[in-house]
Amino acid sequence: MSDIGKSIIQFIVEEQRNHPGSTGSFTGLMTDIASACKKISHLVNRSGIIGLGGAAESENVQGEVQKKLDIITNDVMVDHLNWTGHLAAMASEEIEEIIQIPDGLPKGEYLITFDPLDGSSNIDVNISVGTIFSILRCPPGVTEPTVEDFMQPGTEQVCAGFCVYGPTTMMILTTGQGVNGFTLDRDVGEFILTHPKMTIPEETAEFAINMSNQRFWEPPVQRYIDECMKGVDGGREKNFNMRWVASMVAEVYRVLTRGGIFMYPLDTKPSTDGGKLRLMYEASPMSFIVEQAGGMSSTGRERIMEIKPDGVHQRVPVILGSKKEVERVVFYHQNDA
Repeated sequence: MSDIGKSIIQFIVEEQRNHPGSTGSFTGLMTDIASACKKISHLVNRSGIIGLGGAAESENVQGEVQKKLDIITNDVMVDHLNWTGHLAAMASEEIEEIIQIPDGLPKGEYLITFDPLDGSSNIDVNISVGTIFSILRCPPGVTEPTVEDFMQPGTEQVCAGFCVYGPTTMMILTTGQGVNGFTLDRDVGEFILTHPKMTIPEETAEFAINMSNQRFWEPPVQRYIDECMKGVDGGREKNFNMRWVASMVAEVYRVLTRGGIFMYPLDTKPSTDGGKLRLMYEASPMSFIVEQAGGMSSTGRERIMEIKPDGVHQRVPVILGSKKEVERVVFYHQNDA
């Protein structure tokens, strides 16, 4: 019997039954996340009508100018997750310190990190944006989590997912048993399974990278992109197309649905020292999803999932997508460095 048409909660509950001893707390947490993402989807959809476009008069912890919706969506995530008793603490890309559960409210066994509105610079030009999240277990016996309790490699993730707010709102989810995609049915207010067992083709003819940074790239990346640009005239077996949306959720969703390689590599710009994307809010959860879909994710030098964070806002280079293409870039890093 096909799972297509099941609600996300029905899907998770049925998966939970395969794990004797489950308390139901994870299902409750996913219900909370889905509820928050529905609210964010509604706000994004109506942002132009209700005046939520444009920049706020503030910067986030990375020194980036915030959009009004960055602040509002962060509040939506916190307000939906802090009172239900499933979390011990939270960390947001928009907030410098970890977010504690308020005194007097119950605490749970999980930690969550999230980017409440990935790609928010695209809001005013009506391009897809999204929410990314990663769920970790709180270490046993810890009742007042600190930053150190979040310092877990991606291999320790219980779950990773993202929502993309595009022509339709979709939630992509993995709990380590493959990747499934759920589409928001606005008529009934439920995420419905529409894309079961998503897999990334091993080979691709598409690459996504910000070409305006080309002069700052390391030689291995320069070599790979030069080959792609030349295609069959440069020794590759096919010609490539370039894609760039400047919204990681949209880029990764495209990779999941039709293959491709997405790159935000290390470069020599001081503003991206160590990489551009945040390990805990973007690189690690997306790597979990991509690997579970049969793809590969690397910094060029190491598997992203194996990096132990040294801070909640750590940045890393990201190269992910179709396995054979990522392997080629990694090979160039190993041999051209």
